[in-house]
Amino acid sequence: MKRHGFLKAPCAVSPFDFSPSRYIVLDNGLRALLISDYSGPAASEDEEEDGEEEEEEEEEEEGDESGDETEDESEEDDEDDGYDEDDDEGKKKKGNSAAALCVGVGSFSDPSDLPGLAHFLEHMVFMGSEKYPSENGFDAFLKKHGGSDNASTDCERTVFQFDVQRKSFKEALDRWAQFFICPLMIRDAIDREVEAVDSEYQLAKPSDSHRKEMLFGSLAKPGHPMGKFCWGNAQTLKQEPQKKKINVYKRLRAFWKKHYSAHYMTLAVQHLKTYLLHNLAKPDFSNLLDPFDTPAFNKLYRVVPVRKVHALNITWALPPQEKYYRVKPLHYISWLIGHEGTGSILSLLRKKCWALALFGGNSETGFDQNTTYSIFSISITLTDEGFQNFYQVTHLVFQYLKMLQTLGPQQRIYEEIQKIEANEFHYQEQIDPIEYVEDICENMQLFPKDDFLTGDQLMFEYSPDVISAALSLLTPEKANLMLLSPEHEGQCPLREKWFGTQYTVEGLFLLPFYIPSYLPSFPTLISSFTLLSSFLSLAHICCLALSFYLACQFYCLDFYYYYSFLLTTPPSLSLIHSSFYFSVVLFDLLVNILGHNLAEPAYEAEVAQLEYKLTAGEHGLVIKVKGFNHKLPLLFHLIIDHLADFSASPDVFSMFAEQLKKTYFNILIKPEKLGKDVRLLILEHSRWSMVEKYQALMAGLTSAELMEFSQNFRAELYAEGLVQGNFSSAESKQFLQYITEKLQFSKLPTEVPVMFRVVELPLKQHICKVKSLNKGDANSEVTVYYQSGLKALREHTLMELLVVSAEVFCLIISIRSVVPPTEYHVYPTCRNTSGVLGFSVTVETQATKFNTELVELKIEEFLASFGEKLNTLTEEAFNTQVTALVKLKECEDTHLGEEVDRNWGEVVTQQFVFDRLNREIEALKQMTRDELVSWFHEHRGQNSRKLSMHVVGFGAEENDEQAGGDECRQEDLSGSTYGEVSKLTFLHPSPKMAGAEAIMDIHAFTKGLPLFPYHKILG
Repeated sequence: MKRHGFLKAPCAVSPFDFSPSRYIVLDNGLRALLISDYSGPAASEDEEEDGEEEEEEEEEEEGDESGDETEDESEEDDEDDGYDEDDDEGKKKKGNSAAALCVGVGSFSDPSDLPGLAHFLEHMVFMGSEKYPSENGFDAFLKKHGGSDNASTDCERTVFQFDVQRKSFKEALDRWAQFFICPLMIRDAIDREVEAVDSEYQLAKPSDSHRKEMLFGSLAKPGHPMGKFCWGNAQTLKQEPQKKKINVYKRLRAFWKKHYSAHYMTLAVQHLKTYLLHNLAKPDFSNLLDPFDTPAFNKLYRVVPVRKVHALNITWALPPQEKYYRVKPLHYISWLIGHEGTGSILSLLRKKCWALALFGGNSETGFDQNTTYSIFSISITLTDEGFQNFYQVTHLVFQYLKMLQTLGPQQRIYEEIQKIEANEFHYQEQIDPIEYVEDICENMQLFPKDDFLTGDQLMFEYSPDVISAALSLLTPEKANLMLLSPEHEGQCPLREKWFGTQYTVEGLFLLPFYIPSYLPSFPTLISSFTLLSSFLSLAHICCLALSFYLACQFYCLDFYYYYSFLLTTPPSLSLIHSSFYFSVVLFDLLVNILGHNLAEPAYEAEVAQLEYKLTAGEHGLVIKVKGFNHKLPLLFHLIIDHLADFSASPDVFSMFAEQLKKTYFNILIKPEKLGKDVRLLILEHSRWSMVEKYQALMAGLTSAELMEFSQNFRAELYAEGLVQGNFSSAESKQFLQYITEKLQFSKLPTEVPVMFRVVELPLKQHICKVKSLNKGDANSEVTVYYQSGLKALREHTLMELLVVSAEVFCLIISIRSVVPPTEYHVYPTCRNTSGVLGFSVTVETQATKFNTELVELKIEEFLASFGEKLNTLTEEAFNTQVTALVKLKECEDTHLGEEVDRNWGEVVTQQFVFDRLNREIEALKQMTRDELVSWFHEHRGQNSRKLSMHVVGFGAEENDEQAGGDECRQEDLSGSTYGEVSKLTFLHPSPKMAGAEAIMDIHAFTKGLPLFPYHKILG
């Protein structure tokens, strides 16, 4: 097909973006932006075009399905430990080519009698094409060539994206394009993909953010698409259509034909050499304005959350704001509302011990912003006292808004924000190609071509009228209040239809308020962007270690540094202290309160684009700072100063002790977190489990104990750090010198290990089954773990190759044949547990559909089948897998943070193998097929060390009546759904697991077992 309108895009780009782009429009109406990727080493024409021959038959036979995944909600993310020593499943995929396609249709277009059809079509469109009929051939092709794919359905848009190694991009693009040209959407896949959609819905049900969205959408006017059930499930896509004799397949085909037209599509491609595949009225909801102009909106909704949290959400539904993207009025307002410095709402609420966090604005998702309305919301995390005074909190917010309305827009503030956003855009680091093209293809649906690359980031023009118009609508009379608290349990007789959220409704009680007369001030912005002209290579890193034998017996204070021709500069410092009874809980409190003490003084640094993070790691405090080197030392000094002068008033201590109880609870009610916590409690000696930490906190601690702990912590330390980026060696030394001079600590009396010792499992199978701690959650998780032992870098790399082989040999498809709804939630993993290697297979399912023991038996059936397939693996297929893994490891880093994270992992574990990737590549090139096969059978034989970890959800398949289901009897509303998290409930396995020995008491089981010595995975 001929191209026309072939233009050089006049889009604005960052000075550090060396990727020229071209905008074209095809004859069929598809609009495309082609981005040439010059970020990595150029591939030759021959490498691009004449890549190795693929065994297409084998791929299409053995393909597996990655599908789309539900995005984790940021509000529920738990703090990491600074460095994850257990899960070793991340793979480098940087430097790949990528493409993304955005279709201008989403869940708003669902027929009223088939809720979730747009989401269902997103799944079905990938069930093979006329040119490539294998149902899962595309996913197998991507796995063989270091790629991945994903898709997501929003209210008015659906996005598909993939990435793959550059040399395979041309074929991958052709395979991918065929899904949109002539998809098969085979009938036989209907039931299976309905189950996949239903599984996503079941996994989303325990999410408070999704539950709030569904409840909020239900307040819209009757007939407005906001009230639709966009997820879809087995009820809406299978059971009800069968009752109504609706032909789902026929309706699916008609929906695809009507909406998946090239005129609605925008395509973004990032590749070394850009080329394109050759290959109706768009849905319009703009006449359905003011969807929430109803009596039900301006009310107080008391809601029972899944997590233990007190939260106040104040929300306004405004006219659509997308057309004002050049002004971004909501962004301006959100900066002022969300300010955390002196004079801000949050500053005052923190002083009163009423709130811990406040966020305001519009997320720009389809739910928050579409052609019918734009949301502006303020979310406040309340303390126990703040919950009791939530109306006073609300009044403070309304006072502040009234002040902003009275003062009107401030050009000085707008220009400060404008400059900050411009700096962030012009000096931003590269992101993964797949993320970049996903953003761009959506921008192409929203903005004119001049603003494809900048429309969602820059503030172009100040318009006080536009800002005032939006600001004037943020009044108490137009607000919706949603108050979430576990205190509401048993008091909320109403229930949202799809997610079962319990709530009640009442009128608002608003008092008159005075108008304050202050606005938060903004800091001096970063003005120096000078780069140092020379750099030291990573190869020299070890010989440049700076040792100060002041504080401990080994590796006293070593700062490893090199600097790179990049702008971000993240030094990291780990402060390690030995543990004693209750100290792990006191340590968590110390880190949380330290963050609280820093919040206001450090906020100006955050506004000026500096970042910091404090983490209570497994073995010490991790401090990470990142940003432009011009002011970064000042931020680092501020953190160390507050650590040196740490204090906690009784009120602040009490506030954070109560909050930490909720944090522990919210971690434990997630099946995946509970499963990991229990599994590591079995494997790692002297580890404190989250349950034990919760018990210690419930037993009672005092602020005096915390202050004593903080003094002891600062008195004896071991410090180790990494400075990397735009710093000279002299500047790197200054970081080290400041902490030693400021903290004045002594060396530790004994050497402190940086890893746990690991239990050596017996040569037999053991199973540990625990009941989920959330009575309302049907989700279960099964992990089958095989322990290998103390191995070197070569064996670790061999195990990575085994995991890649498991993926290529369609692990997910094989299990899906007996557990259909789980194809997107099954994964093999290479495990590095404190230096002890192993591999595992994890399956997430629901107790309303499958018993965990059945799932484990099917995993074992698969592994047996996989072993047989390995026996017949050809040398050519083996070499293909090795090459794919080598290419993944050879991909260049797109930004400094990736290299820093890798180097920091070496420092914090004291392994210091900074060229680990190169060593792994060399090891891969020397491996043989026989080694791989022998390795698998050696660990799968009768003498294997196997641990099965089951977290059992609530549902009929686990003999729980009505638990976790959609129905709930009225009399059950008065009972708690939270469950008791201060102890674990161990379950006996059934006779089906007769070959396994049950673990009913973890400490009794591990007490007599031998321990592996401390071990580092070196070359």
